[in-house]
Amino acid sequence: MGNGKFGGHFYPGLYIFFYGLYQAMVVSKAMIVNDSPVYLSYLPKNKKRCSKLWKIPYGGWLKIVTGALLTFYVIICLDDGMVLVNKEMPPRFMYPQEWQHLTMFILLTLDGCVDVMSKSVLRQRCVVLEKAATVLGIYILLLLLVTHVQVSSKVELQVHSLLILVVLLLMLVLTAELWACESFRLQLVKNFLFLMMGSWLMHTGFILFRPVSGFPWKDDDTSDIVFVTTFFCWHVMTNALCLLGIYGISFFWHCCYSPSLRLMGSEEALDHESSSGSFCKLLPEAKQQDRDEQALHSMSCP
Repeated sequence: MGNGKFGGHFYPGLYIFFYGLYQAMVVSKAMIVNDSPVYLSYLPKNKKRCSKLWKIPYGGWLKIVTGALLTFYVIICLDDGMVLVNKEMPPRFMYPQEWQHLTMFILLTLDGCVDVMSKSVLRQRCVVLEKAATVLGIYILLLLLVTHVQVSSKVELQVHSLLILVVLLLMLVLTAELWACESFRLQLVKNFLFLMMGSWLMHTGFILFRPVSGFPWKDDDTSDIVFVTTFFCWHVMTNALCLLGIYGISFFWHCCYSPSLRLMGSEEALDHESSSGSFCKLLPEAKQQDRDEQALHSMSCP
């Protein structure tokens, strides 16, 4: 059971952390080339080559596969399976925390299904639908975490309380992103919170189930509880430096080895602008050009 609980924290944290790293690289590239952070990762450099491969929603399929594997992992870690109630009288619910983990992983799978449907099934990709599905999953995750700590010890309560803080902030950012999906500031904060959530989940597995020292953390020791918060602050600083390092490396790479990406990014960004907005911007210039041509024509005529 201990190994199952460790894996239920470490492996989801590992996935979330690498997801945050990938999104941080995508947003850093978008900021450097001044392109859209929503569409940049799905645009091929050469649309004529491997166009079918670029249309495959890899992120959505990764969510589906990861969620399915984690769901299967939770089920096989229990000797008697995912039993909902026992056979005693009166019956009682069994494995409440494992059922919560199972619900979280099923939500991840459903989120991936929405991504695949939006990018492959629908005629036109619906970004709002994808983000709404992610926000809904985070809302449910927050509700599950709040009840998850009701049967926790002091150290476990402190660890999960800090995780709830990260999930709450992530929920607010994702909700705001529904109305401002092109905001680079929200994208950066979101990626930072994903990194925080992933790294802290991985560390939580070691604190609660596999302490590095080999000795369990003590609930009656105040220094242990204080150091939980200290470790969390170290995660904040480390992930902030990691995010800054990703942007610095991306900036150095694109400036030194890919100077043409700036022009490509500007051209792709123009493709993403709405036709009405572009038309309104170009209309005064077109009218002025017509007036200049008419004036030249009248001067040249006898």
